[in-house]
Amino acid sequence: MRPFEYALATSPADAVSRYQPGTMYLGGGTNLVDLMRLGVAAPQYLVDVSRLPLDTVEPVGDRLRIGAAVRNSDLAAHPLVRARYPTLARSVLAGASGQIRNQATVAGNLLQRTRCPYFQDVSKACNKREPGTGCPAIEGDHSNLAVVGYSDECVATHPSDMAVALTALDAEVHVTGPRGDRVIQLPGLYRLPGGEPQFDTVLAPGDLITAVELPEPPPGASAYRKVRERASFAFALVSIAAVLDVGGDGVIRDCRMALGGLAHMPWRAESAEEELIGAPVSDEAFARAAEAELYRARPLPRNAYKVPLARRLIVHTLRELAT
Repeated sequence: MRPFEYALATSPADAVSRYQPGTMYLGGGTNLVDLMRLGVAAPQYLVDVSRLPLDTVEPVGDRLRIGAAVRNSDLAAHPLVRARYPTLARSVLAGASGQIRNQATVAGNLLQRTRCPYFQDVSKACNKREPGTGCPAIEGDHSNLAVVGYSDECVATHPSDMAVALTALDAEVHVTGPRGDRVIQLPGLYRLPGGEPQFDTVLAPGDLITAVELPEPPPGASAYRKVRERASFAFALVSIAAVLDVGGDGVIRDCRMALGGLAHMPWRAESAEEELIGAPVSDEAFARAAEAELYRARPLPRNAYKVPLARRLIVHTLRELAT
């Protein structure tokens, strides 16, 4: 048992003011408490932000503001989310189990740590957990790890389904911290591992997510599709959030697409989007878009299956949205 101090924050400003080295913010605890039990996380000071008045979903003009403390189940069931951003609702329902969704918060979901087996096992080396110790996943069990954007230091993937949908929807993350308030456009909250895989995001010490804001819903049909090893409570092998707008002449007017399960962060498929806009609807166009995005993939021996799997998932999802 590792002792720690605990405080219940009364406001976002109060939470930030309590920050000191060794502090972690506690929301739903569905990830952090697990990591504490495993010995991966050992905070000296827990600041509980789960009861802050950040648990509402409300329209702001044509936009939608989602409080950081909104529970995942409440988000997926909210009438405005289901009506205006169905791909977000579907992504949340694809994550974890009903019991965990009832407890987990929006901010916690975005900030959950990787499920790489080496990161979660303190008896193993891991650059993300202990910088400089190595990445045994590169030669070991990497079957569900990254094929794009990784480095020699880390091949972990980001586990959030919600983050993939929010990335495709051009969401903004509102943050407050010792340096004041700021807004971060997704996927800019996240960073690739490079030489510092211990840092998952661009958040500075003491920063606290207060809300996520979505712009006016984009026109077109939308979907969230997730390929996993079992039907429930499994992380994505590959996932996709997509919005496709097709004109009456059969030409694609707009496309938004993000991929999960492939990288250290939700992967915005910008090359695929550029390939599709202005193209006529066809399986050939969808295949070219997939190739434009996946040509940069560098799979490892035991996760090479992810590239053709992602290719087929992109084509299948776009075909479905175009009909």
